[in-house]
Amino acid sequence: MAGFASALVLGLIALGIAAELVGRLLEPQEVAFGQATLVAILGLVVNIVSALLLSGGHHHHHHHEHGHHDHDHHKVEARHQDNNLRSAYVHVLADALTSVLAIIALVAGGNLHWVWLDPAMGIVGSIVIARWSFSLMRDTAAVLLDTTDLHLEAEVREHIEAPGDVKITDLHVWRVGPEAHAAIVSVTGPATVDCAAIRSRLAPVHELAHVTVECR
Repeated sequence: MAGFASALVLGLIALGIAAELVGRLLEPQEVAFGQATLVAILGLVVNIVSALLLSGGHHHHHHHEHGHHDHDHHKVEARHQDNNLRSAYVHVLADALTSVLAIIALVAGGNLHWVWLDPAMGIVGSIVIARWSFSLMRDTAAVLLDTTDLHLEAEVREHIEAPGDVKITDLHVWRVGPEAHAAIVSVTGPATVDCAAIRSRLAPVHELAHVTVECR
């Protein structure tokens, strides 16, 4: 939720900045190029330091394993990206991008007297940031809504039904982490194929961190 909210706020800010810069583009204003350039450089330095600090914790390990009757949790130890940390990282990158574009626009504008270049570069930056925001909102919304991963669902069906002895009657696959998924599988078939056999067929599907199997 925090990642989605952060992405939404970032997108709204990008749209607000773009709207203001369009007004400045239509009605150019005087710019203190020297002072503004120094502020932009200082901001870029701060953003670079922040990005380096965030990149150190940008990935972490996920490890989960336990079982009960016909429920099995596959052990997963994978480096994956946390959406909350990713949202903070995107914020820092967005600030860094605007600083770089501002420096380019201010240096060029001060030397060539292109006052329009500053708002123009700002608009370009706002568009890029809005795209980052949309991508992050899409990914975080998929987690919040327990969206089924169709590609992974097809892979699970292939592994279970390939031998032709059982049929899946109910299947739900959803994301519980950036690179970790959970699955609930209900199958019908002969008594010779038990839940342990079904779980063994899913062992190659490393994206599954939690699997519940029901045999009927």
